Amino acid sequence: MPVTLTEEEIYKEARKRVEEKKAFFTHLSVYFVVNAVLAIIWAVNGAGFPWFLFPLGGWGIGLFFHFMNTFVFNTKFDQSAVEKEAERIRRQHMK
Repeated sequence: MPVTLTEEEIYKEARKRVEEKKAFFTHLSVYFVVNAVLAIIWAVNGAGFPWFLFPLGGWGIGLFFHFMNTFVFNTKFDQSAVEKEAERIRRQHMK
């Protein structure tokens, strides 16, 4: 059964999505700046073992999941799960 949202609910959901996208791009910017600084520190200190790759890779994995959560796994799943749970509660109260 399709869910009909009010204008207020649509606006609230849109605002939530915009905030999630802003948070991702902030995360991405900080990732690039911090890892660039780490690479510069590595280069200035003799460019031995490339230790900066460990935080770059570990943080990159977290950034990848943040991207997936923000842009790929959209709220259709959340809305569907909420509707299923609401329907379950309705059925329990009808008994």
